[in-house]
Amino acid sequence: MKWDFSKILNDNGEEVTAQAPVIISASRSTDIPTFYSNWFVERWKKGHVSWKNPFNGVPLYISFEKTRLVVFWTKNPKPMFKYIDFLNENIPNYYFHFSLNDYDDECLEGKVPDVNSRIDTFIKLSENIGKEKVIWRFDPMILTDKIGIDELLRKAENVGDRIFNYTEKMVISFADIAIYPKVQNNLRKEDISYIEFTQPLMEEVASGIMKLNQKWNFEIATCSEKIDLDKFGISHNKCIDDDLIIKLFSQDKALMDFLGVEFEEPTLFDLPGKKRKLKVLKDKGQREDCGCIMSKDIGQYNTCPHECVYCYANTSKETAFKNYKAHIENPFAETITGK
Repeated sequence: MKWDFSKILNDNGEEVTAQAPVIISASRSTDIPTFYSNWFVERWKKGHVSWKNPFNGVPLYISFEKTRLVVFWTKNPKPMFKYIDFLNENIPNYYFHFSLNDYDDECLEGKVPDVNSRIDTFIKLSENIGKEKVIWRFDPMILTDKIGIDELLRKAENVGDRIFNYTEKMVISFADIAIYPKVQNNLRKEDISYIEFTQPLMEEVASGIMKLNQKWNFEIATCSEKIDLDKFGISHNKCIDDDLIIKLFSQDKALMDFLGVEFEEPTLFDLPGKKRKLKVLKDKGQREDCGCIMSKDIGQYNTCPHECVYCYANTSKETAFKNYKAHIENPFAETITGK
């Protein structure tokens, strides 16, 4: 399945063809709520953005004309709080993935605010938009010469114990360092001795998370992991999740039609009708083990200045800062990079 296309006027007043996706991802590639919330709101008002394919450099216009859902990904949505009313009034549906790790002592996330302030931000976001729309990601879980299994679980417990009343779901992933040479290089630059996850190590973490979840009662799932952890009560996740979308936004007929959802009539006893999904919308542009349905990401690689040493989306923190500086000089350009 492919997105529809529409004609738009770009910022130069030229008529161009734009992709018109129903679901926008904002963004796997960079932290839009933290660094580009002003840009996002102004571009939403404009009705389109421009996006450059990171693999072939080909530019693409994206129209919001048919967008019914935006999925935000962030480590610090606090800069977007001033726009919550705007989101509620102008975006049909949205939810947040909030990556909330506890790597303060190890300085693995150089420019991310301290964990206590981010926990406060998590709680405030949940109270503002509803806990069902804020998903906690402990992502990625990483092992080093200073972070063993017990310490990693202690870090997860420190966060989970304080936010379990403010979300319904926890998503975890295990750092895949070997498959990303640039991540290996960045870790070496910072003199961080990392440990690759093996299946026994993953299962040890999963066992510990299962025990912690006895007090949290979260739905827990892994992001893009091949390993089967069902015996620990941990499933495979869909971060762009049609089941969650149906649960939260079933009143949006256009969105349900896109998902191919049919609802049976309620019963005589006013019980809700059952649903049927008639489409398979797996995002073929993601990794094999990714369960997400199709969406269009509007972020760009090499634009996130959080300085997380494990980041796969930046070649280097210097490159990311350079592009962020270009954005600041032209903050409402069609692309995040200000070009």
